[in-house]
Amino acid sequence: MRRFQPPSILPLALALCLPQLGHAETLVVNSYGGPYEAIIRKAIIEPFERKTGIDVVYDAVGSASQDYAKIKATNGHPGFDVVVMTASQSLQGCRDGVLDKLDVTTIPNLASLTASLQAVAGPCGAVHEVQYMSLLYRTDKLASAPTSWGDLLRPDLDGKVVLPTFQNIMAVYLLEMMSITEGGGLIDDIDPGFAAMARLAKHSIGFEQSSAILESYIKDGTVWAMPFWSGRAQLLVDEGMPVDYVRPQEGTIPLIATLNVPVGAEHKAAARSFIDFFLEKTSQEAWVAGYKVGSARVDIDVPEGLRRRQITSQEGFTSLKLPDLTVLGDKLSEWGGRWDRDVVSQAR
Repeated sequence: MRRFQPPSILPLALALCLPQLGHAETLVVNSYGGPYEAIIRKAIIEPFERKTGIDVVYDAVGSASQDYAKIKATNGHPGFDVVVMTASQSLQGCRDGVLDKLDVTTIPNLASLTASLQAVAGPCGAVHEVQYMSLLYRTDKLASAPTSWGDLLRPDLDGKVVLPTFQNIMAVYLLEMMSITEGGGLIDDIDPGFAAMARLAKHSIGFEQSSAILESYIKDGTVWAMPFWSGRAQLLVDEGMPVDYVRPQEGTIPLIATLNVPVGAEHKAAARSFIDFFLEKTSQEAWVAGYKVGSARVDIDVPEGLRRRQITSQEGFTSLKLPDLTVLGDKLSEWGGRWDRDVVSQAR
C-alpha cells in the first residue's frame, strides 16, 4: 500500500519566484513628445535597453516647467526616475532639495563634458544637449536674410512675427537679446529690452507657448520670422521647408538641456546608468546627428555641415552669452509681471 505523499512546496515556491526573476527592471523617463520622442527612442532608449536589459517606459507628458512644478509639488516623488529639463530647473531643483546631486563616481561620463557648460547646470543636472535661440525665417518671403535681432522690427515683417509667451524660456532669452541689441544688459540693465519687446509686440500677431504651435505658423506661411531653437530649426530645413536660420550678429543665448533624477525616484541606480549611457561618446554622436543639436562633449565626431551650424566646439561655447541662471531665476517673477503690463498689453 502506497503512503500518501504531501505535495512538495518547492514547485509552489519556484512558481512564486519565477515571475519576479523573469521581469526586467523598469525605468520611467519623462521627456517630450513629437519628433523628440521618435529620435530619443531610436538613438538612445532602444540601444540602452539592448545593452542593459532595463525596460524604459517613456512618459511624454508636460513641458520642462510643468515637469519641474510636478517634482516640487510632490516633494521629489513625481512618479518618474529621469526627467529632461533645462539648466534653469536643474539649478532651482538643487536649491529646493528635490533633485539628486550627480557625480562622476556613479556617472563617469560627466567628466567628459565641457566644464563651463556643466557648471551652468549645477550639481544636479547632466548636460546632454545644447541648442541656441536662433532667428528662423522664410527664405521664400524675405528679400534679404535677417542678420540682427533688431531685424524682427523690419517693416516687411509687420504682422508676420509670432512671439513666445513668458512661460516659454525663449521669451526671456529674446527679451535679454533685444536688450543687448538696444544697448542694455542681460540682467541688470534690462529696460531697453522691455522697450524693444513692447514695440515688437505691436509688430507681431501675438503669443504662443508651445514650440509645436509656433512652428505651425512658419510652416503655413502665416509667420515669416521668429525666434526658435536651433535644433528644431534644422529639422525644418532638413524636411525641405523654405526656411533657414541664423545666429544674429549680437550673439545668442544657449538652451542647455539636462538630465535630472528626482530625490524620490524609485530606480536611482538605473537612472544613473541611463544618464551615463546618454553621455557616452557614441550616444552623443547619435543624438547630435539625430536631433540636430549641439553637445557639451567636444570629442565627438559629427558631420561637418552640422558642426558649422550647431555648438560642438570650444570656440562655439565661448561665442555664447551665458546669463547667471540663478540670478535670472530670482528675476523671473518681477519680469513676468512687467511682461504682462508692458509687452502683452501692446499686442494687436
